[in-house]
Amino acid sequence: MAETPLADVFVEMADTLVDDFDVIEFLHVLTERCVELLGVSAAGLLLTDQRDTLQLVAASSERTRLLELFQLQTDQGPCLDCFRSGQPVSVADLTLATARWPRFTAAAAEVGFAAVHALPMRLRSEVIGALNLFDVRPGALDEDKLRIGQALADVATIGLLQHRAIHRRDILTEQLQTALNSRVLIEQAKGVLAERLQVDVGQAFAILRDGARSRNRRLSELSQAIVDGSEQLVPGLVTHRSG
Repeated sequence: MAETPLADVFVEMADTLVDDFDVIEFLHVLTERCVELLGVSAAGLLLTDQRDTLQLVAASSERTRLLELFQLQTDQGPCLDCFRSGQPVSVADLTLATARWPRFTAAAAEVGFAAVHALPMRLRSEVIGALNLFDVRPGALDEDKLRIGQALADVATIGLLQHRAIHRRDILTEQLQTALNSRVLIEQAKGVLAERLQVDVGQAFAILRDGARSRNRRLSELSQAIVDGSEQLVPGLVTHRSG
């Protein structure tokens, strides 16, 4: 059963209607809500930058992040095909797709994923990325869950594009570039915390997010402070979310 009711998730997605929202946090929440609502094992999100090149922006787990990066590096995989075609790509059993994506299927098997369902982030003819759902169990995602997943991708896409329209400039490009710059900072902060606290990078990211939320700070701002040493995070003083 989903931990967060569907209606609450769509209200959460409407956060993009406010003038100043944290893009990175918004997209991470989107991947986590997909996992909760759709019963998949993990989710990742790829978006285009100002040169129309796909970049990894959010992932619900570290192994998903690594697999998404591998897709981008090898230029091969169902998520890239989804973005290029603007159509959903579902693979219920990756062992049957080794001829189509030999390197991706091998990498997915290595991290334990058996199925993938990629959904386009598209508004009419404009495709800005792909929302990718991964499962450790082979099998098709039922039609109702696919519709919900596509609806979440559509709402997020509309929110990002609407924000651009409000400001009458190419805000989306700026947002994505800012998000990508923030991503670099966050990765650096994760590494600093992992080394300092002797935890893995997944735990380091959870500590970082909890720290940002408890301080009402943007992830990128706190990450910058962690990297330059102006702020410290003490896990025992951080409130962790359950689940």
